[in-house]
Amino acid sequence: MTRSFRDSLNERLRDPEFRAEWDALEPEFQIAKAMLDGRTARNLTQKELAEITGITQSDISKLENGNANPSLRTLERLAAGLGMRIKLEFVPA
Repeated sequence: MTRSFRDSLNERLRDPEFRAEWDALEPEFQIAKAMLDGRTARNLTQKELAEITGITQSDISKLENGNANPSLRTLERLAAGLGMRIKLEFVPA
């Protein structure tokens, strides 16, 4: 994240309405980051991950960009394709 982007984001996060929307998207951000981190750690392209998992490259792209809401089954397939497993937990709000 560039400094100006960070500064702008920090300023916008002071707005309670913006902050609530930002916080509501946190699970999607975590999924996208985990996918990107896992894929890049294994030097896989989206196409290669698609071939391994049977999930289309366009769907993988949508997930990484936060433009899709995956099912638990899809997340399990992605995790398996990355040599990982899913860890799901509930935490206090």
